[in-house]
Amino acid sequence: MKKKIHYHHQKQKSCCNCKWRQVVLGLMGAITAGLIMLQVLYMPQSLKNHYFNFAAASPKIAFLFIARNRLSLDFVWQRFFQGAEESKFSIYIHSRPGFVFSKGTTRCKYFYGRQLSDSIQVDWGEASMIEAERILLRKALQDPLNQRFVFVSDSCVPLYNFSYIYDYIMSSPKSFVDSFSDTKEGRYNPKMSGVIPVEKWRKGSQWATLIRKHAEVVAADNAVFPAFQLHCKRKPLPEFWRQEAVVADTSKIHNCIPDEHYVQTLLAMKGLEGEINRRTVTYTLWKAGKARERQGWHPMTFKYADATANLTSDIKGIDHIYYETEYRTEWCSTNEKFCPCFLFARKFSRGAAFHLLNQTLLVV
Repeated sequence: MKKKIHYHHQKQKSCCNCKWRQVVLGLMGAITAGLIMLQVLYMPQSLKNHYFNFAAASPKIAFLFIARNRLSLDFVWQRFFQGAEESKFSIYIHSRPGFVFSKGTTRCKYFYGRQLSDSIQVDWGEASMIEAERILLRKALQDPLNQRFVFVSDSCVPLYNFSYIYDYIMSSPKSFVDSFSDTKEGRYNPKMSGVIPVEKWRKGSQWATLIRKHAEVVAADNAVFPAFQLHCKRKPLPEFWRQEAVVADTSKIHNCIPDEHYVQTLLAMKGLEGEINRRTVTYTLWKAGKARERQGWHPMTFKYADATANLTSDIKGIDHIYYETEYRTEWCSTNEKFCPCFLFARKFSRGAAFHLLNQTLLVV
């Protein structure tokens, strides 16, 4: 009998302790909330305005342009951004060191002064290309409102207006990164194996669209990028492009083309492939034509005669992509809703872009 009374007494005491704990936690929560309210109430008006403006501000898309010098299709982007809410986008341009975007160098007012001051000289097929991407991301990440990061080439055109592209990209909680297993071309260098396992080696388009979390991963990487710098060396150009004959045996040189592998491989190594749409939103035609200048490693450049209604409608009509090395068909969607695959297209000459605008075939 005594044991039962003792147990009942202990249970009562335990319940009382629980109630007191709840009361104390409730009081602490109320005090904390009150302190926050007082802090907001008595903070300087300028800080108060900044606090509420930030809370109410729209998330932005950061357009990250990679250019050799000027952006030759600036007239297209002037039309595109002219119809947009300026609070919903920001622009960053990586051009050659010292190049300044001003009234004297561009027709697009949205490009004025948007060049990076710490740009580097970029060489095609070298790790300097992915370092330029990382410099752009580090700069764009300084603005907390930038929530999506879109890499854009200097020969790229938008296929839709800003509103459509903004809603398309923002509605997806995932990045758009073209990524597939690379089993054919032998670009993987076995010397990388200490850092990059071969089963994590990926290939895809350079023109990715990243959510903020993934942009931070790329900008902060200090392990995978050095491996690309060390082991990815540019292979000599095909013989018909060379200025001089190459005497040395180049058969064992691993022409990695870092920009087609780096972001994809890094995200795979970080276990983030479940957080990406494994496709790009930028269309590129890699099919070489009969003309000599259209052969080689670079994608086809659309000329004036190519810029027709059929071209743009065909690109907009693509709703899936087939990846041969993985026997995978990627049906295009954003936020689990089926949609056209591409928002942008490249590579367009100035003449082709003018032709499209004059025929109102670009909805910008």
